[in-house]
Amino acid sequence: MARRTMSVFPHWSSRVFSVELDGASVYFSTGEKHRGEEVPRVFREIHNYGRCYSLLVCSSDTIRRAKFYGELKDKLLRDLPPECHLSPMLSFLPDVKDSLLKGYFLKDYSQSSSPTERLLRGLIQHDDPVLVCSYSKGEDGEPWTQHLWSHADRHAMQMSQDYYVVPSEAPECHPSTLNIINSDVFYSFQEAYEVLKKCGDIIPEATSVLELLPSRAEARSKPDFPVIVIEGLDATGKTTLTESLRDTLGATLMPSPPQCLSPMRARFDWEPPLIRRAFYALGNYITAKQIVQEGMKTPVIVDRFWHSTAAYAIATAVSGPVCNLPAEGSEVYRWPSDLLQPSLVVVLTLDPEERRRRLRDRGQGKTEEEQELDHNQLFRLKVEKAYQRITGPPCVTVDASPSADQVLQQVLLLIRGKCHL
Repeated sequence: MARRTMSVFPHWSSRVFSVELDGASVYFSTGEKHRGEEVPRVFREIHNYGRCYSLLVCSSDTIRRAKFYGELKDKLLRDLPPECHLSPMLSFLPDVKDSLLKGYFLKDYSQSSSPTERLLRGLIQHDDPVLVCSYSKGEDGEPWTQHLWSHADRHAMQMSQDYYVVPSEAPECHPSTLNIINSDVFYSFQEAYEVLKKCGDIIPEATSVLELLPSRAEARSKPDFPVIVIEGLDATGKTTLTESLRDTLGATLMPSPPQCLSPMRARFDWEPPLIRRAFYALGNYITAKQIVQEGMKTPVIVDRFWHSTAAYAIATAVSGPVCNLPAEGSEVYRWPSDLLQPSLVVVLTLDPEERRRRLRDRGQGKTEEEQELDHNQLFRLKVEKAYQRITGPPCVTVDASPSADQVLQQVLLLIRGKCHL
């Protein structure tokens, strides 16, 4: 904790802070001098009797940082006074990769600051990987200041240097994009492997996953027969189409994640994004090995693959509107160089109302992200846009609203044209 904390301090006044308010990001920064700048919006909305704090999770141990961040929100919601309001918060150095810190911005409207500050003091005294700041409104129109709580004397709760708070321009790229590579989306076997390897002591299922992994050569090999991946949101007709393609082409049909990981999915779905994404990334490498084995005998149809893993992760990591996503051509959309590339990827699209109707008719249980798709049009648009931008190979979009047979015939035409089947 101390090493990581101290590495942050020399660049503290260069950091930009972002708070999510009403679905939009509000940015501010700090400085040792004040030049008459206006009050950042997030502080203009604080009532006269309100107090505010920020908590940023900070540790050189990526696993510890990820798990503590996931647990911190539950702890705050459980233990803070009901008059406190939490908003997601980020801190970053502009355009500096891996500089992102995640946390929460806390507005406290309770009558006394004692319960809140007692809880925050406890986080520091227990050596939790968190940096705490409080914010104060100056007298007679003086600007707001930020007080970074010192870790040098945990019992005395000393404050380090105060900084003035000033508005900041939104960065050219959403700050979450600084942290996507090998955190939200994994681009190599080794990066995902290292995450699960470090989890072996705290997640017994991680060891079981590692025992199922192929060699790197097996995950990258090219089979003799074509590999066709069918992508799309739930209820777009993937199951019907993949089964029809299997029967028509005499192909082998494979799900992704592979069946061998099914007993472990519920466990990893409860883990923070870093660990959950590493689990699903490695699932793609296991699927790749199985594809190669079967693809030496028949064509292979795959129900979802790396495109889904990446598209959902990118859409989840980047908050706000679709324009916040990394631009087309960004390295976050590149295919992992050590993972088997399909011959063709088809993504099925469907009118949102029709997709919801189909979901109601199915009445099946859904993952948290699939539930989010149901009621959040913005999230759905971001997933679809991320699908469209992934390269190596890119997706070919097919309208899934016609009859199942018409969709099948359209996809067969694509397969015959691109895969020579």
